[in-house]
Amino acid sequence: MKNNFIDVHAHLDAFEDVEKVINDAKINGVEKIVTAGYNLASSKICVELAKKYPDVYAVIGLHPENIEDENADYLSELKVLAKNEKVVGIGEIGLDYHYGKDKERQKKIFVEQIEIANLLNLPIVIHSRDAMGDTMEILKKHKVKNGGLMHCYSGSIESARELKKLGFSFSFGGVCTFKNAKNVCAVIEDLSMDSIMLETDCPYLAPVPHRGERNEPKYIPLIAERITELKNMQIEEVARITTNNAKNIFKLKN
Repeated sequence: MKNNFIDVHAHLDAFEDVEKVINDAKINGVEKIVTAGYNLASSKICVELAKKYPDVYAVIGLHPENIEDENADYLSELKVLAKNEKVVGIGEIGLDYHYGKDKERQKKIFVEQIEIANLLNLPIVIHSRDAMGDTMEILKKHKVKNGGLMHCYSGSIESARELKKLGFSFSFGGVCTFKNAKNVCAVIEDLSMDSIMLETDCPYLAPVPHRGERNEPKYIPLIAERITELKNMQIEEVARITTNNAKNIFKLKN
């Protein structure tokens, strides 16, 4: 029996050959793809892709690296976009201190988007880079009502345990196949499977043996295989559990 997977975090708007990318994913058992926006323009494209392709869904939001794209109407525009039935979350949102962009503005926009998600009864998808302390502080202060996903999680085991108590799940991609990914692998080993999902973050971070190439949803089975090694499970079980987890958090139709 063919395994069915879900890629919970892709950037399909990056592909000119998006239809081929989706078809190649299906051939490799990836039945659904959640495509993530990073500003209003990309979010609109993601919604259009989700409307066009039955097995594509969208999360929309303003990424912390794109805070300069904020405008006076960005919140109302997000609310309008989120009314589409194929929008399943607000993301990717969060904090990124790697390049030293305005931290206070990042925090303000992060909180505003959490509030939108709560208002619209949607989960959130979080990007957190070099900012786990502030991310955790905000999430403890501003309760997320419909759960959330820590995408491409690279924090500590201790932070993961705290985040799980706050109702968060975690998605892992090609990084867990890298030789230098001991910390990420240790987190996967520590977490229970009910909080783990699969992602590519394509077109970035292709898994081994395709590292350095263009990443695509069709590589999800390679990530699943690494999870099976770390969790000492059968790939059929990893496929079933991670797919159910994704359907539950995003309320995806079967």
